[in-house]
Amino acid sequence: MVQDVAYDDIKIGDSVKFTKTITQADVTLYAGISGDFNPVHMDKTYAETTQFKKPVVHGMLTAGLISAAVGTGLPCIGTIAISQTLQFKAPVFIDDTITATAEVIAKDDAKHRVTLHTYCTNQDGVVVLDGESIVLKE
Repeated sequence: MVQDVAYDDIKIGDSVKFTKTITQADVTLYAGISGDFNPVHMDKTYAETTQFKKPVVHGMLTAGLISAAVGTGLPCIGTIAISQTLQFKAPVFIDDTITATAEVIAKDDAKHRVTLHTYCTNQDGVVVLDGESIVLKE
């Protein structure tokens, strides 16, 4: 469900979460959309030869869950991304359940910009991605 929060109603400390279990279909579709068919994501036999021992979900697919949290929860309607930093902390695997969280840490009233601490955790509470987003909220 998409909700909308007016800029003036957004407060420091407000947060939103979006949770999704990543499936093989998600990885296959993302590869087709992005063109990233790196065998570390797509080839089980190849992935077994890596340090991860199994296919790793595309990092940017995981980062896309932040967009879902921001675009459907807070600030939501009319939100345009200005910048995003990402640090990939741990691998994500098929069938992992990832929770993306965006927490308001600053506001720029003159420009209607909101700064968010953004991060993703897996089902074990491990931070797999950490970063910061700046968004424009109309």
